[in-house]
Amino acid sequence: MARHDPRRLDASAYPWSVAVETRFGDMDVNFHLNNVAVAGLYEEARVRFNWHIRDSFGVGRPRFLVARVEIDYLGEGKYRVPTSIGVAVMATGTSSWRVAMGLFQPGGCIGLCDTVMVHRGDAGPAPIPDLLRTALGEFALRP
Repeated sequence: MARHDPRRLDASAYPWSVAVETRFGDMDVNFHLNNVAVAGLYEEARVRFNWHIRDSFGVGRPRFLVARVEIDYLGEGKYRVPTSIGVAVMATGTSSWRVAMGLFQPGGCIGLCDTVMVHRGDAGPAPIPDLLRTALGEFALRP
């Protein structure tokens, strides 16, 4: 497993977070959150974050898509336990940015997810518009 910034294990380091509900169908045969269900929780948080950016910063409806997702499972997730996902923007390039997420249940961080998002124009990757770049800059991981 790749080493991560230790701040990523602290929920307070993430500038944006969302509570997510786990479902009965998210469990595996061992009564843990299934790895596919965990990926879905990260997706839900990422989509809600994207909508927050759109709604709160007036960036319109920029077109972006997922280029890469990497998930590290650090602990067992449980059903019917309060769950939240912290979101931060770790890096911004010319046409892409990296979203870092931490999955938290009482007792600590149970997983990390890195997603590379690409801004898309009509012919493929395109430079991130200034307004979107500024909005993304507001969500750097806290010290």
